[in-house]
Amino acid sequence: MLRGKSRLNVEWLGYSPGLLLERRRPQPERMPRSPGRNESSLASTLKTLLFFTALMITVPIGLYFTTKSYVFEVVAVHVVLALFVYVAWNEGSRQWREGKQD
Repeated sequence: MLRGKSRLNVEWLGYSPGLLLERRRPQPERMPRSPGRNESSLASTLKTLLFFTALMITVPIGLYFTTKSYVFEVVAVHVVLALFVYVAWNEGSRQWREGKQD
């Protein structure tokens, strides 16, 4: 048995004990959608699917060739410059050590 604030007063909610025993009427079934709407929905879904399929194919390939033509060229130039600086630094320090010993 419920006590205090948690006790439910069914009359206060507008129900009487007789109404609680009555069965509810079944709700009418929903009307099926019109065929035109289903076709447009299907077409819209298909267009979205094809669009993202095309993006999944073109974006990775495009990024590959873009990075190949721009990023890798820049990286290659920086690697060559870094090797040049390294060789020049070692050659200069070797000449300085040989000149110091004479």
